[in-house]
Amino acid sequence: MKAHDGMYIDGAWRPAAGRDVIEVVNPADERVIGTVPAGTAEDVDAAVRAARAALPGWSATPPAERAARLAALRDVLAAREEEIAETVTAELGSPLAFSRTVHAGMPIAVAGFYAGLAATYAFEEKVGNSTVYHEPVGVVGAITPWNYPLHQIVAKAAPALAAGCTVVLKPAEDTPLTARLFAGAVDEAGLPAGVFNLVTGVGPVAGQALAEHPDVDLVSFTGSTAVGRRIGAIAGAAVKKVALELGGKSANVILPSADLARAVNVGVANVMSNSGQTCSAWTRMLVHHDQYEEAVALAATAAAKYGERIGPVVNAKQRARVRGYIEKGVAEGARLVAGGPGSPRERGYFVSPTVLADVTPEMTVAQEEIFGPVLSILRYDDEEDALRIANGTVYGLAGAVWAGDEAEAVAFARRLDTGQVDINGGRFNPLAPFGGYKQSGVGRELGTHGLTEYLQTKSLQF
Repeated sequence: MKAHDGMYIDGAWRPAAGRDVIEVVNPADERVIGTVPAGTAEDVDAAVRAARAALPGWSATPPAERAARLAALRDVLAAREEEIAETVTAELGSPLAFSRTVHAGMPIAVAGFYAGLAATYAFEEKVGNSTVYHEPVGVVGAITPWNYPLHQIVAKAAPALAAGCTVVLKPAEDTPLTARLFAGAVDEAGLPAGVFNLVTGVGPVAGQALAEHPDVDLVSFTGSTAVGRRIGAIAGAAVKKVALELGGKSANVILPSADLARAVNVGVANVMSNSGQTCSAWTRMLVHHDQYEEAVALAATAAAKYGERIGPVVNAKQRARVRGYIEKGVAEGARLVAGGPGSPRERGYFVSPTVLADVTPEMTVAQEEIFGPVLSILRYDDEEDALRIANGTVYGLAGAVWAGDEAEAVAFARRLDTGQVDINGGRFNPLAPFGGYKQSGVGRELGTHGLTEYLQTKSLQF
């Protein structure tokens, strides 16, 4: 076990204000692998003051120079790619191959994109007799989750820095070691002191202090809808801008003309990815009643193949939560066709890949986000019924539509109340805007839209 001391504030590792620490546990074997400081409101205040002091200089830095700094950061992350992957595997439990390609590879690519965008984005434009300036919003308080620890950091910090903002990051307490690696990369890349700051700690203390701080101009939060409401209320009281990427209960709609076997197999893989700990996972599979039993059999067979291939969920609390949902689903009438609430291993926070059939729209497992390797399969009568079911939750983050004809799938997808839809297995695009409708959030991350979240506009008339 290694004790990691200090917070990264104003360009240096500094002692924490308090003595409390957070234990970091490897969820695959329940072993404590390290500790980090539990930050206090005093630590947050020091970080915000550093970010505020650095803001005038960084915001005035020419975009080409900001781009060069971000490119240097991307290069440092790329050089540390294997260390990043191994760290994510140790503190999240993700299989190493997945950590290499997704947890390390994807955010490195995103960092490179924002380095390029910073150099080419039109921060100034002419509109009639006006000149419109797109200026940084100011100091950003970034609060990130544990399920994609580096990706979520880069998705907030890279566009904020490209825009000319300064950043204070409060990462999830389950995966702080990856955040420390990112701070080390910032330091090695030579970003000016105070431009990026890191405070580790728990949400109710450090996270709340960051959201409430009067010198934070924008709070960017990814996590549960319940916490998002709280942050939105805090920001609203201060008339402070927020970007909220919250929960999901995404529908995977398989129309009768689709390739059923492919749609089901890809759908199961989507749900099992990252041990089901993906907010945009297609956790509701909607199948026409004529194809329903065939789809259930295909899904059960596919899920069984993931028994030894997925990692654990992040901690004991999350394991208990997922098991509780499985038990509740069965109690409400769902048919268990794969997996179940029992643990497949003696040690580690593992949950069996689970498929629930005969799920109806009003069941808890069809309405609430489980955040584990659990798929619910629902039947529908016709397209209007499928649309009603798909749109029948408080969420609207992502989804999928499958059909034999692409135009048919697109026509259905356009009627979904959701922010992102994959057509016939379309690949995730980290440069496309990501975010939700309804209670799935406010604002967008990734791509050009992710940069504009951190800008405000000023117009001068001539």
